[in-house]
Amino acid sequence: MSKASERRRSQPRAEDWSEVDYESVVAYSEEENPLGSVGMNMCSEVQTFSRRISRMMGRIALASAIGSVSLTALAQSLFQPTKTIVLTGVAGKFDHLAIDTAGNRLFVAATGNHSVEVVDLKTDEIQQSLSGLGKPHGLVWVAATGSLYVADGELGELRVYKGNPLALAGKLKLSDDADDMVYDDAKHLLFVGHGGSDAANPARIAVVDTDHFALVANLSVATHPEALDIDPGSHRVFANIAASNEVAVIDTVSKNITAHWALTNAADNVPLAFDGEHELLYIACRTPGMLIALDAVTGKETGRQPAAGGADDLFYDPALRRVYVISGVGEVDAYQVSEAKALSTIGVLHTAPGAKTALFVSAQKLLYVGVPGMAGHSAEIRVYTTSTSGATK
Repeated sequence: MSKASERRRSQPRAEDWSEVDYESVVAYSEEENPLGSVGMNMCSEVQTFSRRISRMMGRIALASAIGSVSLTALAQSLFQPTKTIVLTGVAGKFDHLAIDTAGNRLFVAATGNHSVEVVDLKTDEIQQSLSGLGKPHGLVWVAATGSLYVADGELGELRVYKGNPLALAGKLKLSDDADDMVYDDAKHLLFVGHGGSDAANPARIAVVDTDHFALVANLSVATHPEALDIDPGSHRVFANIAASNEVAVIDTVSKNITAHWALTNAADNVPLAFDGEHELLYIACRTPGMLIALDAVTGKETGRQPAAGGADDLFYDPALRRVYVISGVGEVDAYQVSEAKALSTIGVLHTAPGAKTALFVSAQKLLYVGVPGMAGHSAEIRVYTTSTSGATK
């Protein structure tokens, strides 16, 4: 997550209206009522009405609570906890994660710890800590070359690490707030969002040739780019431009921005994910908390569902046709995608406050959720397996 998104506030939850004492507003005594008996009759009618309203609001609150419990219970069947990896000595918040499946290693951008932690998934121990960083945000692991790319927002640079153990192999200067990235495996291109804090650091998306570790294009956008994802079939990259409430579409062949899709009645669009089967682009917004589906060809909205506030990561599960929205309030909201491309809410997994980023690995059917380290305990990675319960195929 960028500095810009850190400054945005999550939308508050609605209050429990069943706790409002409506009768206190109209509880007058006869002596206090200047209208006498007529006024008292009026007050009596108002009291009766207020009691009905109170009972009705209570029923609504109860139904809401039952629905919330039902969604939580269902989420427990959707996500089964498998283990918790304690990162001893690691403090502060996390940003993005990446994985080396062949080497069985998890890479964690420990932004608050100013490091990238390399976790051995066999032993569940920290194998290596890449220190000397400012605020690591985006991570990309390229298995073919054994390279780990790290976007550092505070240092304003892209770093590459290689070897075993990993060692710094190169640095490329970008603007401040270097953030999320996505890799085009076919063209060996890395797309990195950066800049946007002021006029001296304009918002851009860097295009990096990873074969030569060289900047080949630097595309201007209106405001700081947040999440990026790729549709390799159509040679396009999608980038959330959160402060401008739009999505920029990049042609990876020409390395140019070919479209800007404006969002309506929603803002602070931070995470996104592409669904190739349905040709949909899923976008989680923070104002209000909302999951939106766009037609990935036209950019037109096809549906939306409420989501928790503070969304920072989003994943599509192609095997189960599900969308997972990870939010800083400590929730993973799960949605089903029907054959008709309709979204429906199917569960809410409660994780921990501040657990805003994660990594879903489709091949493993595992969701890795980063829980920040706070006073009294170290940071940890909670690992959940996904279930076929309730899936539509």
